[in-house]
Amino acid sequence: MVKITFLGAGSTVFARNVLGDCMAAQSLSDAEIALYDIDGRRLSESLAILEAINKTTNNGRARIKSYAGEENRREALRGTDFIINAIQIGGYDPSTVIDFEIPKKYGLRQTIADTLGIGGIMRALRTIPVMQTFANDIEEVCPEALFINYANPMAMLTGYMQRYTEVKTVGLCHSVQQCAENILTGIGLEDKLEGHTELIAGINHMAWLLDIRDRDGNDLYPEIRRRALAKNDNEKHNDMIRYEYIRNFGYYCTESSEHNAEYNPFYIKSRYPELIEKYNIPLDEYPRRCVEQIRAWEEDRKTIAHDASRSHERSSEYASYILESIVTNKPYKIGGNVLNTGLITNLPAEACVEVPCLVDGNGITPCYVGRLPVQLAAMNTTNINVQLLTIEAAVTKKKEHIYQAAMLDPHTSAELSIDDIKNMCDDLIEAHGAYMDIYK
Repeated sequence: MVKITFLGAGSTVFARNVLGDCMAAQSLSDAEIALYDIDGRRLSESLAILEAINKTTNNGRARIKSYAGEENRREALRGTDFIINAIQIGGYDPSTVIDFEIPKKYGLRQTIADTLGIGGIMRALRTIPVMQTFANDIEEVCPEALFINYANPMAMLTGYMQRYTEVKTVGLCHSVQQCAENILTGIGLEDKLEGHTELIAGINHMAWLLDIRDRDGNDLYPEIRRRALAKNDNEKHNDMIRYEYIRNFGYYCTESSEHNAEYNPFYIKSRYPELIEKYNIPLDEYPRRCVEQIRAWEEDRKTIAHDASRSHERSSEYASYILESIVTNKPYKIGGNVLNTGLITNLPAEACVEVPCLVDGNGITPCYVGRLPVQLAAMNTTNINVQLLTIEAAVTKKKEHIYQAAMLDPHTSAELSIDDIKNMCDDLIEAHGAYMDIYK
């Protein structure tokens, strides 16, 4: 019998989707499922929903148990085969609020702040110490388990686990799965989706759609470029930054425009405030989403945990298919975040890269890509610099590496002086309190 442990199971909607998918897979339907979280109330709500799904759609075949609090984490992990990680250290309030409001005092505006920029740096610094405690437990009680990381900042957290622990780790992100659909539907080429082939590689949230062809092998990029540029020239829409990537760098990338607006020095600029409207950039987007999600959840939680008829249909989310592939030795292809062991030859070896991977009974096997077009490698490298320095700060506990990560961040350095960057970092470290004590 397979055992699956979900860390951060208080993320009820995501836990429901991923573990509901697992129960919908025949080879995983009788799994032992361990739910772990530090928030006992949210954990109990997740347990109730998953028990309802197990009863109504799985004939009660899975065995589900919850484990609340750090003192019970090791038991949740003991003997597990697969670990799914979806933690968010500090949550919306206070941590996300701090990550937006303090930089704003320095004139630094953000959209999402969970992957790069000063917000991504701070999120990684408060999360990596927790990831290390996970690794210590995993190495002790389930050393052969596969750790599947969904938590952001993806490249920093996954890269840390791959370089500084013995835990077998792969990172997963929805943006690879949605990339081709986003661009083709956005420019009216929906009919080309069925049977298309693609090659995507780079880094998380900035992996590149390097090649895309229709079912007959015809290159779709010439028409994609023509339509994307015409659309940006003639109308305002929600994906303008990525279409501008096509204009200026030749290729479309995986993650949304609201994310990519803050991964470079080009679009959010206090000296040119008109760019915000021109490119339809939603400043402070993530806090707005958090507030809405909290409001919606407070409405739903009154009834959702007691809905005994709760059903679930298997989604396209990678996790259950990866587990199924490993258990049954049935090959499956994913876009995974892995250590760059010569996979992309013009990116650093220490980088966590996002490349095609083959999954089967042997686990995760990353695929060789070779060289990226030089301009794409250059764009990725500006982000990798920040990722590597943030990981270095977390490992060494040296504040100067935090400063350096922020100083080399493309958006931060384009807006602020070095003195302001250092002062902002100090303010953030102080505001995050105990989460950041090790860096003081």
